[in-house]
Amino acid sequence: MTENSRKRICINREGRRALVLVSAILVILNLVLLLTSAYGWWSIAALVLSLFLIGFLLYFFRNPQRSFPGEDTEKVVVSPADGTVVAIEEVDEPDYFKDRRMVISIFMSIYSVHANWFPVNGTVRVVKHHNGNFHAAFKPKASTENERSMVVIETPEGNEVMIRQIAGALARRIVTYCKPGDKSSIDRHMGFIKFGSRVDIYLPVDSLICVKMNQKVTGNITILAKLA
Repeated sequence: MTENSRKRICINREGRRALVLVSAILVILNLVLLLTSAYGWWSIAALVLSLFLIGFLLYFFRNPQRSFPGEDTEKVVVSPADGTVVAIEEVDEPDYFKDRRMVISIFMSIYSVHANWFPVNGTVRVVKHHNGNFHAAFKPKASTENERSMVVIETPEGNEVMIRQIAGALARRIVTYCKPGDKSSIDRHMGFIKFGSRVDIYLPVDSLICVKMNQKVTGNITILAKLA
């Protein structure tokens, strides 16, 4: 990894409110226990659990500021998320393209970074939210039955790439920052999904796939494919 691809960590804006609220509640709770239990084991246990909870929230809502390590991004499709590749297949895409597409699916566990990046440079053409179920994100039917957000980007060469942010069994909130007409750019955040979830990337069938099944990928770092 080059110097430019080193990570700078901050807290995602989706987690700041939760951190402030939870921290305030825990401070009040610990003060009450401290004043009423005379430094008993209850106050010590509460302090340890409070620090653990705050640490978990800081870890979960971490938001790495990464730079793609390569200089040439033409026709490159970069992973929009951290996680594991759970599907690489040619499928019928019924919502937008209505034809055959290559899809790469990335499963994000609860331990993954849940920020999402734009996978390609271009212009956002479509942003659409679909209500749905909350099946486990690693199941194939999650792509079409779960609650999801669809983003279609047209690259400078005229290719269209679709990204689906998919809710999982625990995820209940999908955030997409862009709107139609926005410029997409590798290195910029596209959105955020809370708790375990999945991201699907739909590509033209003649794309050169650069990853394999069960491979661990890093958002804005790993090259998933190259467009023809």
